[in-house]
Amino acid sequence: MNNLLLGITAWDPEPWRARFQKALPGWNVVLHTEDYDPATIAYSAAWKQPEGAFSGLPNLKAIFSLGAGVDHLFKDRKLPPGVPIVRVVDPDLTTRMSEYVVMHCLMALRRVRIYDGFQRQRAWTDLRDQPQASDIRVGLLGMGKLGQDAARKLGVMGFQVAGWSRRPKAVAGVEMFDGDDGLAAMTAVSDILVAILPLTPDTAGFLNARLFARMPKAEAIGGPVLINVGRGGLQVEADILAALDTGQLGAAVLDVFETEPLPESSRLWLHPKVTVTPHNSAISSPPAIAAYVAQQILAAETGQPLVNVVDPAHGY
Repeated sequence: MNNLLLGITAWDPEPWRARFQKALPGWNVVLHTEDYDPATIAYSAAWKQPEGAFSGLPNLKAIFSLGAGVDHLFKDRKLPPGVPIVRVVDPDLTTRMSEYVVMHCLMALRRVRIYDGFQRQRAWTDLRDQPQASDIRVGLLGMGKLGQDAARKLGVMGFQVAGWSRRPKAVAGVEMFDGDDGLAAMTAVSDILVAILPLTPDTAGFLNARLFARMPKAEAIGGPVLINVGRGGLQVEADILAALDTGQLGAAVLDVFETEPLPESSRLWLHPKVTVTPHNSAISSPPAIAAYVAQQILAAETGQPLVNVVDPAHGY
């Protein structure tokens, strides 16, 4: 009998065991904390597993991340070399991410937070000079499947959309930039900057003072807006706060943080220009994730190739 090994510390693993047992009839699903024969483990699925949870498994064929990110796996210094790592690309997760990005771009466009303040003051105040979506440029940092879906939907709303990737990439209907020079060029014209990047050694601390200093004044929406739905390690929170305090940034929408949960002592909680959400921009359905992983496993067992395999050299 083939076994699926679960390495989970961030959630209760028992509901995940039940989901996989339902999706993989005839398979035995074991937890990394239980006794099992290492030679029987064919696949594993993980979220923030303890270091070494998947070492010493001689017949391991693949490791699946139970979320969109894989940085938690690469932190494991005992990760088995040569074993493919597969990330989740689920339509439900993609749709939820695009909903979040489009929503906050529209809120920035229509100055919703400003009007919230007027309401609290009982002030019948109208900002007469309201820009159209076509007046606003949104720059997307990261043009994988999540970024491309968000770009398409922002385009439907009328925004000017540009995208940046580390290496050259063509995306229909989107002006694309790449490399360091492209990053500087796109940032300089992005009224709203959206980060949908994975966390890798190259992207750690990516959202910093140097980047913010390149952004335009974006006076039509009260200053440039930063939206981070990637990973908390992308941002330097001290630099974000400093840029907000000086007006270099007009607003920040942050779904991820350097430390999670966000400490109660953080100034981000109550800063008038910051929107904080608890890393829920793209929470996908756990049953959908389990079904996705199970489908990949069953296909691989019939000789079909795994899809959405991570390139270890780039970390995504």
